Amino acid sequence: MTTSPRFTSDAPPIVGVVAAAGTASRLGALPCSKEIYPVDWDQSAFVERPQPKVASHYLFDHYRRAGIDTVYVVLREGKWDIPSYWGDGHRAGVNLAYLMMRAPHGTPFTLNQAYPFVRDCRVAMGFPDILFAPRDVYTQLLAHQEKTGADVVLGLFQAHRPEKVDMVEVDGDGRPKHFLIKPKETTLTYTWICAVWGPRFTFYLHNLITEVESDWPSDEELFLGDVFQRALSDDIEIDAVCFPDGTYTDIGTPEELAAIAEWEGMGRLSQTEMTG
Repeated sequence: MTTSPRFTSDAPPIVGVVAAAGTASRLGALPCSKEIYPVDWDQSAFVERPQPKVASHYLFDHYRRAGIDTVYVVLREGKWDIPSYWGDGHRAGVNLAYLMMRAPHGTPFTLNQAYPFVRDCRVAMGFPDILFAPRDVYTQLLAHQEKTGADVVLGLFQAHRPEKVDMVEVDGDGRPKHFLIKPKETTLTYTWICAVWGPRFTFYLHNLITEVESDWPSDEELFLGDVFQRALSDDIEIDAVCFPDGTYTDIGTPEELAAIAEWEGMGRLSQTEMTG
């Protein structure tokens, strides 16, 4: 597979990409898209008075803290409440643009919709329905990428439900060497929750999706962990930063959504957050 030049430290500015094309079928009949489901109160400097803080706001906060102010949100038809709620992104302190999903076969297909807009950029990626800490995750990932020149840098967290996530096996230097998708049983410890990557991986992902899209089974989902596994075999350099004390929660199931108030990484807003 043809690839573009490797990431270098003088690469173009960073943009965020958000895959928000899921159906939230596990959550039943929500009154809104799960990305804008209220989970706390926003008292930041970007709003005149406290108002509900929705799930995706946490990802936008992470981007903003890392200096990422341009974000592409990829939607599916019918999820118009997301752009209706967020508008241009002013209330989150970022600039938002919205793209439409074409192929409903998983996150890699959704992310590829942003290719024409991000192919020459560094990309920060996260899930809008997963809340995670620490606050400087993307700053650390980007710094590690600049230090190592890796095509992709993943943020690794201790998995509390391995059967629901992509588990990652790392070598003695902490670099990913194998991805196991939603294993029923495993001795592995870490899953990846967020990532940054350079143009070489964006180009790789685009080539892969272009290659398989026309023949991809309609009832089969492609996971980003599958793409990372294949990329390792194709000389894409994937590194990682481990956050052993990091926390995360996925609001994608009723049980996890009900437990959101107990998530240790969230709590109530600190004075720093209240001032933006």
